[in-house]
Amino acid sequence: MNYSLEINKNPSNYYWYLRNSPLGLRINKDNGLLSFKADKSYFLSGKLKYDYPYKVSVGVQNLQNPEERVDTTFIIQFFTTEIVPSRLKPSVNSVLYVDEGDTINFKIECDEGSFPVDNISFFSNFPIKNYKAIQKCDDEFVWSPPYDFVKENDSAKLKLVVLYFIGANKFFIRDTAVVKIYVRAATNYPFMVQEYQRTVKEVHTYTLQLKYAFVELDKKVKNTKTTRTTFDMTSGSTALGGTVFSSLASASAQTVGKILPSAGVALVPVKEAVAPQKTAEQNSASLVRSSIKRLEYQLHENALSGEKDPNISKKINKLRDEMQQIQIQLIDVPIDENNNMTEEQLNDYFNSNKVNKKYKLRH
Repeated sequence: MNYSLEINKNPSNYYWYLRNSPLGLRINKDNGLLSFKADKSYFLSGKLKYDYPYKVSVGVQNLQNPEERVDTTFIIQFFTTEIVPSRLKPSVNSVLYVDEGDTINFKIECDEGSFPVDNISFFSNFPIKNYKAIQKCDDEFVWSPPYDFVKENDSAKLKLVVLYFIGANKFFIRDTAVVKIYVRAATNYPFMVQEYQRTVKEVHTYTLQLKYAFVELDKKVKNTKTTRTTFDMTSGSTALGGTVFSSLASASAQTVGKILPSAGVALVPVKEAVAPQKTAEQNSASLVRSSIKRLEYQLHENALSGEKDPNISKKINKLRDEMQQIQIQLIDVPIDENNNMTEEQLNDYFNSNKVNKKYKLRH
């Protein structure tokens, strides 16, 4: 390319110059001949760019009078008929696998061609939320599939999400990059751990209520047993006293000896009327105690093995089912929530040697 610049003065008294000129653009300082050699290596090496406006300053200066000078500017752009298209290139493989709750992130890089990518648009085959969109080259796409993203009717507990990234240059020439993401169903462990802790707390609270009910039932059985023992001791003492008095020489003493055994026998129906045996309470206390032991065993057996126990759902359901069965079994046992004993006192009473010996299973 050659272009001759002229002035209406004697050119021998002037010289020409350029400022901010791109590589390859020259001017003859004596006659103002502007020239450019279109060397392709300049563009391949990146020293020059196609479709880029280079603003160049050009001027002419009087050699004898420095104040006589003229400056102007022009813009030069380069084009080529050999168009190299720009390509989008994700920084990951075209197929990804991710679990619900995990986060994926990758960049969309660009292989620049003759004309750079001006903007990148995005859409997917499923509407997704809470993602970081990409608008230009080297932007990062970030997305975390929410829990329950994979539905029950999805085959193999997988859902395919196809992401389309479409880049376009100023001439609306497009290139599309496709990334396929297979989302796998996963357990919402933070939520399930909260559910497990809530279930354990409910079982623990119900166990304390049962312990207080056991204490009340055991006290009733104990009071009845004490009263019946008192009657038995009195009856036995009366009969023994009759034997003693009968062996005495005094006639009045012998008469008393004949009466006392009858008095002892008369105490038996009084004992049954005043303090009948608490068989129902005894059986209820034994049933409540075995239920408490059963719940404590289930809490121990269904303890979590870690923060991400794969059987956490089964353990929660097991504890709930166990407590529900016991609640149905003990539906007639009165549960008083307003007890006046602390947890430590209840445990001490329940685990005392006397109670363990009293309700110990006998073969």
